[in-house]
Amino acid sequence: MLRVIRQGFVSGAILSICLATALPVHAETPADPAWLRYGDLRRSAPYLPTSIAIVGNGQLLRTAGAELAKALAGGPKAQGATSSLPARNAFVLGRWTAIHPLFPDLRPASVLTADGFWLKTVQRNGAKYWLIVGGSDRGVLYGLFALLTQIAAQKNVSVMDDLQNPSAPIRWVSQWDNLDGSIERGYAGRSIFFEEGNIRSDLSRANGYARLLASIGINACAINNVNADPRLLRPDYLPQLARVAEVFRRWGVKLAISVDLSSPMSAGGMNTFDPLDPKVAAWWRRTVDEIYGKIPDFAGFVIKADSEGRSGPSKYGRNAADAANVIARALKPHHGVVMYRAFVYNHHLDWRDPKADRARAAYDYFHPLDGKFEDNVVLQIKYGPIDFQVREPASPLFGAMQRTSEAIELQVTQEYTGQQRHLCFLAPMWKQTLDFDMHVSGGAVAGGQSSVGGQSRVKNIVSGHTWQSAPGGYNAVVNVGLDQYWLGHPLAMANLYGFGRLAWNPDLTSEQIADEWTRLSFGNDAKVVATISRMLLSSWRIYESYTGRLGIGTLTDIVGPHYGPGIESSEANGWGQWHRSDANGTGMDRTIATGTGYIGQYSPEVQQLYEPLAKCPDELLLFMHHVPYTHVLHSGKTVIQEIYDSHYAGAEEAATLVTEWRSLRGLMDDARYDEVLKRQQYQAGHAIVWRDAVVNWFAKTSAIADVQGRVGHNPNRVEAEDMQLAGYTSAVVTPWETASGGKAVACAGAQTCAVTYRFPHAAGEYGVGIQYFDQNNGASRYELFVNDRLLDSWTADDHLPSEKMNGHTSTRRTLSKVAMHSGDILKIVGHPDGGEPAGLDYFEFLPER
Repeated sequence: MLRVIRQGFVSGAILSICLATALPVHAETPADPAWLRYGDLRRSAPYLPTSIAIVGNGQLLRTAGAELAKALAGGPKAQGATSSLPARNAFVLGRWTAIHPLFPDLRPASVLTADGFWLKTVQRNGAKYWLIVGGSDRGVLYGLFALLTQIAAQKNVSVMDDLQNPSAPIRWVSQWDNLDGSIERGYAGRSIFFEEGNIRSDLSRANGYARLLASIGINACAINNVNADPRLLRPDYLPQLARVAEVFRRWGVKLAISVDLSSPMSAGGMNTFDPLDPKVAAWWRRTVDEIYGKIPDFAGFVIKADSEGRSGPSKYGRNAADAANVIARALKPHHGVVMYRAFVYNHHLDWRDPKADRARAAYDYFHPLDGKFEDNVVLQIKYGPIDFQVREPASPLFGAMQRTSEAIELQVTQEYTGQQRHLCFLAPMWKQTLDFDMHVSGGAVAGGQSSVGGQSRVKNIVSGHTWQSAPGGYNAVVNVGLDQYWLGHPLAMANLYGFGRLAWNPDLTSEQIADEWTRLSFGNDAKVVATISRMLLSSWRIYESYTGRLGIGTLTDIVGPHYGPGIESSEANGWGQWHRSDANGTGMDRTIATGTGYIGQYSPEVQQLYEPLAKCPDELLLFMHHVPYTHVLHSGKTVIQEIYDSHYAGAEEAATLVTEWRSLRGLMDDARYDEVLKRQQYQAGHAIVWRDAVVNWFAKTSAIADVQGRVGHNPNRVEAEDMQLAGYTSAVVTPWETASGGKAVACAGAQTCAVTYRFPHAAGEYGVGIQYFDQNNGASRYELFVNDRLLDSWTADDHLPSEKMNGHTSTRRTLSKVAMHSGDILKIVGHPDGGEPAGLDYFEFLPER
């Protein structure tokens, strides 16, 4: 057991304060420890000391000491106070101002900022000390977690000299939680903060979340939806928010909330929210003062305005600077921050206008306002100009606000990237944006990289280094829920971890992050680390390959849940996520010469990367240009053949992820192994749904055949509507491309229905795929018989985001090594439930060796 020694220095007196940390009670759903699994760290580093000396009185120092004791010895144990350093080897924790007098000869190699830390080993009087020094108490906690990370990765920490400062002061996360407990764009259960209009009585999961955030250097969390409920600003709600702030405070995480600009009316009972009305300004001052009276370390507000129907300053002829500044002035005496989202656009664009372009909106609106914001306003800019797509160019707004603090907005919750049902590690995508040089300081550009210093890379701009602007930084939409694994898919937590690590140090590589997270989450077995890292690092490319390559933008159902395929859903409406595909070609013309002029929002050097068709990178070609399907890419393929080839390759690679994961059986706990296997099997099946929908749609639209003859030819597939039907009836599926042949069968108005099929192929072992529909308005049951012998049964009880048969609900059941003989009778019996008609699309028989 570690010996914990408290040293308190107040007016020269030694305080004796028992080290104790408030431990949470168990939540309703046991939470997975994610990357804080510790295990037997002591065995990894037996040379570490067994005593802890804590210099100072702060709550975060006590938290750090308790976490260290828990990690290395199973729990803290107070041993009383002392007036001097222990004579034996020990950990010594404290902020620099308290540690330096004890070690006056120490000189850090660089300045230690407030949240920075220094891990340093020193020898003195025959004892060895592992110093965990912070620029602040929070820095000590960050340093402690950094040390534990190194120990868990089995790095040698017997000698240390590691000083780290965070890249930016703002390292926030946001939750889009609603007061009723639902979460907008949340895919992992109900809110850990809200329930039935109030803060939850059990905040143990909130405590666990704050601990995870602290371990990756996150210093604030906005807990409610950006489509904000005004009730949070009412005086009677403040005590509830204060409860969350208290839980966060012990981990150094500040509370923030999202607010609606109409709050003076909706929460304050006023008849206006005009930001230039003195009465409105007075209301914001009173409200903010009341918040800080209850929550003195409140971080600030996130604001969504004039966007997607939200209230905004345009109602009164005002602009975003007017709106942000009236709130920023109220926050400034308390050192609070306004995070004003640059997600402002018209979602009623005229799709018939070839010059209309949603991608232009943020720059066109905010660039004229540069320099007009208060210095505690941070413009929060999505990484791309559209909306969290699987690939977008860096928003040109990053390079256009030299006199305004900026933060990059990322999305951990996978709204457009598989919603945590598909593995998609996003760090490589984020790195492409963070490392992109906006080239606002001159020089040549080649492939997105500057030839002169790279000081205008996005990561340098948002960190405040390019134009010496502060504050700035990072905010990510996370949306953890009460799911055991926080984000649903156990591997999806790599995205939260990766965001925190990049916000702390954007120079880290995706490979470093994947390796680090895997070791912390699954241990140091070489095969496990190599396999999971490889799966993570390939997953974004794989997902992009079967959902939409070449920068074409979303091919999902953008007017629905943003999940399954819906190629035409983005066309012929005002949302502006168009890909302009027709019989002659595909892609948005955003050129200066003939298109919307979007490319002209970049610096001249970046314009030269995107404007010339011959130079534009293939991966963003269709974002920047409208081209014929026969246009030849840099790869030598035509655009249409690349669409076909990439979607087939992506689906095949999604299947290999299952094989890779299966190789890890027995090398981890069964619970996580089984959960990931289930999700990877689902992804492999849904990748086929995506593949078929996209290639069939483009084959029909372009009237150009696949040179490999795959599209429209499925010799091993049998359509359900072509089988012998008993009770089932043929049904048209909308959109047509999300079902094989555009049709399926449904069991409507009957208790049970059946399809039968006489197997015509040679005897052998086959993989059998059954494509069915798992809607969210019932739990149908299925039984598969071969010659009246029950082979398999299952229930369609997943929670997919639709109540219809379509690309969101199309699901694959796969059986391996099924012995079949010519003439065998296969029968599926469907038992519909609720509004779900036990839908079936097709059978597929694949010979296996």
